[in-house]
Amino acid sequence: MPTPVRLLLIDDDRGLCELLAEYLCGTGFEVDAVHDGDAGVARALAGAYAIAVLDVMLPGGDGFEVLRRIRARSRIPVLMLTARGEEVDRIVGLEIGADDYLPKPFNPRELAARLHAILRRSGASSSRDDPAPSAERIAVEDVELDSAARSVRCGGRLIELTGAEFGLLELLLRSAGRVVSREELSSRVLGRRAQPFDRSVDMHVSKIRRKLGRRPDSGERIRSIRGAGYIFVVGGGPAPASPNGE
Repeated sequence: MPTPVRLLLIDDDRGLCELLAEYLCGTGFEVDAVHDGDAGVARALAGAYAIAVLDVMLPGGDGFEVLRRIRARSRIPVLMLTARGEEVDRIVGLEIGADDYLPKPFNPRELAARLHAILRRSGASSSRDDPAPSAERIAVEDVELDSAARSVRCGGRLIELTGAEFGLLELLLRSAGRVVSREELSSRVLGRRAQPFDRSVDMHVSKIRRKLGRRPDSGERIRSIRGAGYIFVVGGGPAPASPNGE
């Protein structure tokens, strides 16, 4: 029988925590819940959990500050719950380092599906017996990705990436020199269909760009192709035209 995945739930709504714990325990998770930010940070940094679910609205502070404190010392995957579903909450969370977000109210089944998707792309073990990714190194010019070690180096410098960022960069590197659509990036890496106003892929790619920096020739490493998607540039040449001729 597969070992349950340990999950940390940080939310001050005790009733919701009880309901989610009961549901998630039936989908392969072992859930511990805490109800304030300080306790959440301490538990997340203790290293005993594979993933965390963090509510934006917490007493004595907000989830964004909790996420900042966690990200300063840990790469544990974090899914944020946003009560209002406002775009600014989603953008801020992704900028700080959230792996995904889910607006309240939500279907627990969708939460479980997103958590398993995050675990797959972060390389953590999942109770669903997903096959482990094959050990492989991908090198495109001075960027090297090691899928087994879940590490990325650029010009010899180690780059810290979240699970979502790692997955997106891996797909772009495997497709270096050709355009990858936002729809493909979203479905294959984030585990869901791209929605018209969902900027998750764009925010993650923006963070990858900042972390890698520009090419030695000062050109962009990852270019946005209007109406098409993104391309990891090879050789610094001009990006190909989109399928629509834009």
